[in-house]
Amino acid sequence: MKSKLTDNQKLAFSLIGVGILTIFTVLTTIPNGPDWFGRQTKLHLGLDLQGGTYLIYQADTSKVAVTDKQSAVDGVKDVIEKRINVFGVSEPLIQTSRVGDNYRVIVELPGVTDTAKAIKMIGETPLLEFKTQNDNPTVLTDSQKKEIEAYNTAAKAKIEDLKNQIKNGANFEDIAKKYSEDTTTSSVGGDLGFITENGPYSELYKEANTLKDSWFSWNTIENPEGYNLIKRVSEKTDGTEVNARHILICYKGATSCDKTTTEAEAKAKIEELKTELSKVSANNLETEFIKLAKANSTEPGANTSGGDLGWFSKGQMVKEFEDATFAMKDNSVSDIVKTNFGYHLIYKKAERPLNKIDVKRILIKKKSDIDYLQNNAWINTELSGKYLKSSKVIFNNTTSEAEVSLSFDDTGKKLFADITEKNIGKRVAIFLDGSIISSPTVNSVITGGEAVISGGFTLQDAKDLSMRLNSGALPVPISLLNQKNIEPTLGKISLEKSLVAFAIGFSLVSIFMMIFYRLPGVISVIALSIYALINISLFKLIPVTLTLSGIAGFILSIGMAVDANVLIFERLKEELREGKDLLPAIQNGFKRAWLSIRDSHVATLITCFILYQFGSSSVKGFGLTLAFGVATSLFTAVTVTRVLIIVLSKTKIANFKTIWKCIGYGKDVK
Repeated sequence: MKSKLTDNQKLAFSLIGVGILTIFTVLTTIPNGPDWFGRQTKLHLGLDLQGGTYLIYQADTSKVAVTDKQSAVDGVKDVIEKRINVFGVSEPLIQTSRVGDNYRVIVELPGVTDTAKAIKMIGETPLLEFKTQNDNPTVLTDSQKKEIEAYNTAAKAKIEDLKNQIKNGANFEDIAKKYSEDTTTSSVGGDLGFITENGPYSELYKEANTLKDSWFSWNTIENPEGYNLIKRVSEKTDGTEVNARHILICYKGATSCDKTTTEAEAKAKIEELKTELSKVSANNLETEFIKLAKANSTEPGANTSGGDLGWFSKGQMVKEFEDATFAMKDNSVSDIVKTNFGYHLIYKKAERPLNKIDVKRILIKKKSDIDYLQNNAWINTELSGKYLKSSKVIFNNTTSEAEVSLSFDDTGKKLFADITEKNIGKRVAIFLDGSIISSPTVNSVITGGEAVISGGFTLQDAKDLSMRLNSGALPVPISLLNQKNIEPTLGKISLEKSLVAFAIGFSLVSIFMMIFYRLPGVISVIALSIYALINISLFKLIPVTLTLSGIAGFILSIGMAVDANVLIFERLKEELREGKDLLPAIQNGFKRAWLSIRDSHVATLITCFILYQFGSSSVKGFGLTLAFGVATSLFTAVTVTRVLIIVLSKTKIANFKTIWKCIGYGKDVK
């Protein structure tokens, strides 16, 4: 026969469970606590608390059947969600609404201050096309050459006219909205957002770096797009960037490794190189590192680059590599770092602040030969982004450059196989948004439905392109109706007031319980503290986005938690009045209170469900946090409070009449 646990053993296990739960929630609740289940434990604040971007789009459903309009708008919502999730916003809120015959999409991006970049990412619809080489391409005629020259002369004159208007007092943003030919930024006054020295707008950054905040440049900047006028808005330091080199020893099975080296052999080799570098003086460290990288690194191109990675910031390398690099001192070599690519040694040369400048621009586009020749040089095919299944970032084995790998569905595979079969020895061009990205030569028939875009991308550019392709095209066009920037300072004030309200409410309830119920009141305060810790832990782990209304729901749920304890203690009073012993009185008191606690909590949970299901965004937040609080209070009241009060009843302190006097109304407690 199996031995059964005694009541005391069950109680001991319950007490241990409460203790473990308390320790877990304390560790989860404290700032910078441990990360559980691979998830960063932090509170996620909504738009009203941490600031961010609020956007309203209108969907053009004029060409969609009435019965399909809502599904088309839902499709827009799904695509935007994909784009925003890759953008890195932890808790975006995306909703659809209908105003008369107009369908709208509301996007809330907590913590996103780069409004222009968000608008650009949401609104862009990538057009991916595959074209074959034209065997009889045309060349520019004299009239086309003159047309290009005349067009560009007119473009220069136009940008000079706009410059003069601004000099004479016209508003830069108004001119950008009216005349800028950059369709992705003209609606927001030409705001490009924050750009960097090594990013795609390096020419504009160089000019902006000579200006003061809010200054307009009198110079016209020419770049491949056309002629630009810029205005510097502000500058910020967004973390740091490092200049580093590395030695990679890969092994069979590691990502992008074509070597037959075993993992043990790779580790032995990297340890040998580490030992060799440990003997080198600081003055010769970089020179010796470059020499060893050229001779030993398995990274493609390392024999000439010496493992040079240039300047990079956080988010551009794999986590293990990045963490090690940013933790190092300048002019030093790391310990051995293992990533999915193999074993690394890292030489960190320097670290500096990563400066970004918020720039607005007015663009007047220019023409070039390619505007006339690219359509003549290439012939359209049926293969397009319509048949794309997925894309991902890969690295070229020879040059180590970031590339984008494409994978097609079954129809796309057949089309791609047919294209490559008919064009062996010829080039097939990949166009994105009307511009040629790459034009590789076909060496053999490709039946696997895999293609690669290589365009000299930076790692971030490759990630952005892959994201855009994976997110797909918007089912219907959208236009930006309204945008708001919520300042973090307003949210900070609201959050501080909410925390004060929580502290006051918790304190007053605790004081009331301890005065009115004495020792059981102290136990209820302990249970209430555990209740609060459990709720905050759930908010962090799930996670739940906290808004002002959500915090209100959480604070209100404190009353529900106390209400359950009040019911229990009142039933306990009744049992003690009847002259029962303390332990039986506690057990009967909990049993009699349970039905009332259950019914009140279930009724509140039903209300919370209705609020969450049918309410607006703020009402949903209120209903969700109230539901969490009610469910948690049910657990703490019938489990935590019960365990603690039964444990207390078995101690000597339980015999002190004065402590229990208010509960027993003066009767002796046995």
